[in-house]
Amino acid sequence: MLQQLRYRQRLVKMRTMVVNMLLFTASSRGHSFRTQLQSKRGQARLGQLPLPEPLAQQRDELLSLLAQLDQKITTIERWLEQQTAEDVTVQRLRTHPGIGLLTSICVRYTLEDVGRFATTRKVSAFAGFDPMEDRSDERRRMGAISKQGSRWLRFYLVEAGQVAMRKDADLARVYQRISRRGGHAKAKVAVARRLLVRAFIMLRDEIDYAEFLRRGVAARSSRGSA
Repeated sequence: MLQQLRYRQRLVKMRTMVVNMLLFTASSRGHSFRTQLQSKRGQARLGQLPLPEPLAQQRDELLSLLAQLDQKITTIERWLEQQTAEDVTVQRLRTHPGIGLLTSICVRYTLEDVGRFATTRKVSAFAGFDPMEDRSDERRRMGAISKQGSRWLRFYLVEAGQVAMRKDADLARVYQRISRRGGHAKAKVAVARRLLVRAFIMLRDEIDYAEFLRRGVAARSSRGSA
């Protein structure tokens, strides 16, 4: 499953390169398409753009390659959807805002048996989200993350986190607080780390997002009444 996920990502990277080449071809003749090439309509418009040879031939070949890549990416995504339709673990993760098909597959098949992680810190370290210690003679502080784990896992979680914080108030607060003192990049990593911890808890306890939220509310209520 992870192999297909990585293959898809390589295709996406190739697609980005092709799109950039097409954008450069158009801009060299004074035309700007920007995000229009993400749609079939925009691609068709570029295909009708009068260009001198050999630019026209290059444009046509790149548009053909773009269509092939789009088809391959769609085919892989459909296969992944079908293969995980009955996977309770993947479907459980997908109940969390921001965690879609690709992220849920990456988390599920990278972590494998979550029982091997004794704590949330262990799972964070496994993914390379643990901060490295920066020591000096006079002070001790935590620096950048170790990045020792799967870079694909971190990539998908960072991407998913940007969507999740739009729909989850707690993650949004984390992002706002850290971005004010540490910047956008650190805030994105912090949200991704928390999203991983949430996914780990959901897998470990076999609960969905609604139950995860309910337990959090119950825990806060019990602390307030203590």
